[in-house]
Amino acid sequence: MQRRRLLQTLSRTQCPLRQPRQPQALELPTAAAPIQRLTIARFSSRNDGNSSNPQMAFPCLDKVENRTREIQSRRSNQGPEPSYTTGAHENFNATTPLLLDYGGVLREFTVAYETWGKLNDTKSNAILLHTGLSASSHAHSTPANPRPGWWEKFIGPGLPLDTDKFFVICTNVLGGCYGSTGPSSIDPANGERYATRFPILTINDMVRAQFHLLDNLGIEKLYASVGSSMGGMQSLAVGVIFPDRVQKIVSISGCARSHPYSIAMRHTQRQVLMADSNWNRGFYYDSVPPHLGMKLAREIATVTYRSGPEWEQRFGRQRADPSKPPALCPDFLIETYLDHAGEKFCLEYDPNSLLYVSKAMDLFDLGRENQEHINLLRISNAPKLENVTGETSTEPACSLTLPACPYEEQPSSLEENDLRQAEAQEDLLAGRRGPPRDLVEGLRNIWHPTLVMGVTSDILFPSWQQREVADALRAAGNQRVEYREFGEDVSLFGHDTFLLDLKHIGGGVREFLAEE
Repeated sequence: MQRRRLLQTLSRTQCPLRQPRQPQALELPTAAAPIQRLTIARFSSRNDGNSSNPQMAFPCLDKVENRTREIQSRRSNQGPEPSYTTGAHENFNATTPLLLDYGGVLREFTVAYETWGKLNDTKSNAILLHTGLSASSHAHSTPANPRPGWWEKFIGPGLPLDTDKFFVICTNVLGGCYGSTGPSSIDPANGERYATRFPILTINDMVRAQFHLLDNLGIEKLYASVGSSMGGMQSLAVGVIFPDRVQKIVSISGCARSHPYSIAMRHTQRQVLMADSNWNRGFYYDSVPPHLGMKLAREIATVTYRSGPEWEQRFGRQRADPSKPPALCPDFLIETYLDHAGEKFCLEYDPNSLLYVSKAMDLFDLGRENQEHINLLRISNAPKLENVTGETSTEPACSLTLPACPYEEQPSSLEENDLRQAEAQEDLLAGRRGPPRDLVEGLRNIWHPTLVMGVTSDILFPSWQQREVADALRAAGNQRVEYREFGEDVSLFGHDTFLLDLKHIGGGVREFLAEE
């Protein structure tokens, strides 16, 4: 009763706190100054002389606004931005339609690729090198493009991918923006960029497109399928989809199915990117791209690519300039490092490609149940290949809506969890400890010699996920599985170890490929 009276008294009492000043919005550009900018609310600085403290400077925001102005000015003077590219490459142009796992159809498609070494007379020495999420086909320098590639020290005479022995092929994945067909490509049906009219695709779709290229090159069977990160997913998918067309498989810092943590991190990146108003639901190609969203997404990604112990040694708690007072913009060395990573990337890769390719990673699951589900979808959608026309469907590409209520465990998911727990308990009682049965069944097609490598300091694809792959393959009956795991005494570079560690990662690949 006393509490109720107190609340009634407070509700009748006027609050003595001073009312804050109303924020002043930046004026939108006029026709004479057509620079597109967000309306940003901020306090007027006209009365700073009467305030207790001066207004803080925000050079990091100034940089974003200046980049927007530069992009707008460049477009006004030179036209649209040039296509994303990393230099000269070869193109395979497929004119036959490609059916994608979730029902989308590409009437025609292009696969950008580069090669190193020489294909032998029997065409039996080819290695297909798969890329990570945002890499191009430029894994190594070429006469046409002398710029160092992303695996420059791993490819060449006497190196892990020995070009004296092997013919190495690397593609830009379907959905990418470095020459292969993706959201920034022109839709032949209407002559416009696909944007978010591009269909959802999967890792398996990328692999099928690559094998169309191999067919065109006359390569019936690969000596090896090699990949790291998302490339490690693709290399395993090759063994599942085309078991008779590959001899060896190498999967580095990858997985056989995406797990919740990595899905969550990629989801966060996509949400940050799509929240940038310049994204415009994917239709930004004739205006300012969502460079701020891309910058922030890359900063989040960079956190997952390296490791805390490395950063402890490399940056510690050092500030960029201890002589200056603390700031809300990048201040600690680690902050400036992340800021630089975002700045460097934000205009180098197509934002829509980041959305589509990262989603394909999330959808990756080589378990038997998912494979059967996708096979049924492909069968039901097969007639689409016979009815490919230039007409644009008016049906929404996705009818999923956000739930009216916050997420709660649904009965079906609870039942599924109960079933999994029951199976795990049954296995435990029977003395069977190992990977999930569904994954074991899904990997039975991979009977090839297989090298799986993981890194203990990797937080994006933790080493237990690579152990899961190796254990599942062995449980499926593959007796030629080699597993190597590198601890923090070997590498503190986390997920990026596959790009940096020539001695251990490169050495393992070299030894495995040399085995008879």
